[in-house]
Amino acid sequence: MHSKFKSFALCAAAVAISFSAHASTPEEIKALGTTLTPLGAEKEGNKDGSIPAYSGKWLGVPPGVHFQGTGNIHPDPYPNEKPLFTITAQNMAQYAERLSDGQKALFKRYPATFRVPVYPSHRDFRYPDKVIANVKENAANATLANGGLTLSGAFAGPAFPLPKTGLELFWNTQTVYRANNEIAIYDQAVVYPDGNKAWGRTNYRMMAMFNNINMDRKAVLDRGASGPSNYFLTNTILPEREKGTINVGFETNDFASHPRQTWSYNPGTRRVRQAPEFGFDQPFGPGGFHTVDEDRLFNGSPERYDWKIVGKREMYIPYHANRLDDTSVKYDTMLAKGHLNPDLMRYELHRVWVLEGKVKTGMRHLYARRVMYVDEDTWNAVMADHYDSRGELWRVAMVNLVYAYELQAYHARVTVYHDLVSGAYMADRLTNQQPKAARINTGELKASDYTPDAARQSGL
Repeated sequence: MHSKFKSFALCAAAVAISFSAHASTPEEIKALGTTLTPLGAEKEGNKDGSIPAYSGKWLGVPPGVHFQGTGNIHPDPYPNEKPLFTITAQNMAQYAERLSDGQKALFKRYPATFRVPVYPSHRDFRYPDKVIANVKENAANATLANGGLTLSGAFAGPAFPLPKTGLELFWNTQTVYRANNEIAIYDQAVVYPDGNKAWGRTNYRMMAMFNNINMDRKAVLDRGASGPSNYFLTNTILPEREKGTINVGFETNDFASHPRQTWSYNPGTRRVRQAPEFGFDQPFGPGGFHTVDEDRLFNGSPERYDWKIVGKREMYIPYHANRLDDTSVKYDTMLAKGHLNPDLMRYELHRVWVLEGKVKTGMRHLYARRVMYVDEDTWNAVMADHYDSRGELWRVAMVNLVYAYELQAYHARVTVYHDLVSGAYMADRLTNQQPKAARINTGELKASDYTPDAARQSGL
């Protein structure tokens, strides 16, 4: 019916290297935009045609799509397509080689309701020319130092489009080209097995100077790896008991010498205090349902894990998930018991890199092992399986991607975190019942918005 997934063997010596000290060679870089896509993916489709060749024929809004501008939903570029087939618990074995362990676990946990509707795969959208140029520069100049904790020589795009080590692949997931500023009111819901929900709501303001393609590359790189690359501010609106709590800070690309800096504003005391260590496995979201470093499936320093490239696979992953953002879809319809409503989901067959992190000896984390599946076309981590200290699969996370027309790049949208033990899950980045979707690259944010004084002023 469908060919088995291709397993791409990688050189064992390269996988074992703990960090890279050298960029790609000129001969390797010539493949970008020729035999490979400009971002480093395989240009050709697969043997049975279920993954098409990369076309990159559209930049921004495609023909026939009416997009009203940032702050509005992104209309479905493929609105008339129907699923090619649907995977269920009953026929899962037929497709098992293209499913993650996490997906298989969800079929086992919810055999009557969990489904994976598989749609035609598309590789039609491309990235801005400035990003493509930066990716080539990154390939030639990006390096890692200090055990892979310090990244230099990269800007506005994946640092290592030709990754050879686990840490290089890890850094690609952190240097994905994404919005250089994003403003949104995001709803969050924890859905319990009985259908009851606990709600969260956050005023989210992110500024990623690393991805501002309007800045001069040389000027940015001259600041060095210790210069701020990403700023963040979250102001809690729900739950009520945490209303007004503000976390603000920044991080650099040098976790060895300049770890993430965070300050917290407490509305009860009206005081701002520096948070000594905001990240890793601190609980986050309503009820502390997932960890701080689980946002976007991983963020922050890689220091607690040994990272390894496992290989590449063809897998069914969430893609072009525009239907989940439709304002006509209410949360009660979307947030079904056990998992999101499968009728609103869209999966496509794509090639992914498989990245494994295992907790280092002497380090600790709630997740002793994590496996991330990284889309080869965008370098976004799209699925993750998290294992506990006994080696048991515990939590499963998925990011639904859409192509953001104003950004001219793929954008992380509704993210879901499943707890296989409790049967609850959390859905994050919901905007359906908000007056506006996220506003992207409006240019209204600045570095002075992310200081302790700014947090204090925001909380008054």
